[in-house]
Amino acid sequence: MSHDQNFKNLILDYPRQALDFFAAGDPIEHLAEAEILPVRQEQLKERLGDRFRELDVPLLVQWPDGRREALLFVLEEESDPRRFSIHRLAHYCLDLGELLETDRVVPVVIFLRGRSPRYELIQGSDHQTYLSFRYLACELSAIAYERYRESDNIVARLNLPSMRYAPQDKIDAYAHAVRGLATLEEDPEKQLKYIDFIDIYAVLDDNERARYERDYPEESEIMSTFAERFIQQGWERGKQEGALEGRQAGRQEGRREGRREGRQEGEAAMLSRLLQLKFGELPPQVLTRIGAADVETLLVWSERVLITESLERIFDEND
Repeated sequence: MSHDQNFKNLILDYPRQALDFFAAGDPIEHLAEAEILPVRQEQLKERLGDRFRELDVPLLVQWPDGRREALLFVLEEESDPRRFSIHRLAHYCLDLGELLETDRVVPVVIFLRGRSPRYELIQGSDHQTYLSFRYLACELSAIAYERYRESDNIVARLNLPSMRYAPQDKIDAYAHAVRGLATLEEDPEKQLKYIDFIDIYAVLDDNERARYERDYPEESEIMSTFAERFIQQGWERGKQEGALEGRQAGRQEGRREGRREGRQEGEAAMLSRLLQLKFGELPPQVLTRIGAADVETLLVWSERVLITESLERIFDEND
């Protein structure tokens, strides 16, 4: 699973909220008045060369009135703290600062699990320090979820399942993440996108899912609505594709067949996407089975994605 890509999407979709939350250790004054621009990594590859310095999202924060100098934020997600290199991060920030002609660079590292091994890099002799480098560390698993349980920052709410909580509070963290998504995001496409994000990092088993549906019926209904909307969108896309194919064929039978095939392809594509988001790369036999299934069967399997944590159970003919 690409955690880097998940967090890159999150930061690019909600840059202001991401900086407010992930860079809380260095609060930015008048951030609401600033313009935030992502620095495209494609522009940096030739200069930096080494693929290991391609971090998630450099964000340039500029104030249109010109009264404040621009700030460059470099945000990196690190799933395994053992892989983190403070030397690599320092090198990247120096290169990036030189490229953009600024010394106002704020490195931010988001640790998904565990603690960061090293916060500071100091180079020098017995008598002098010639380089002193530090970064902001956002250790999600060390943050008490109660701090952000009712937050109006959507980035914080979406990350509740990755924060610290007692075992009995896991369902509550999940429910408040879902509620935050429903209340803070109005765009249906982003709602569908980030219900997947919540599910990926909550990892509820079947028993926890049942408890959630029992104890949080309102939030459970929200999830059902998201799922129904996703299925409906897939059906509409399939119908449109089928209708187009039928018109091109110029025959009534062609239109009917096109609609059937178009809907099947739309449902199959939707199910494959859901499964890949939840379980990663799919085995060839699963893709073959999806491609051969009818629309009704695909709808049943799509609904099961939201209520089971086992890939095999989704296709269980006895359920």
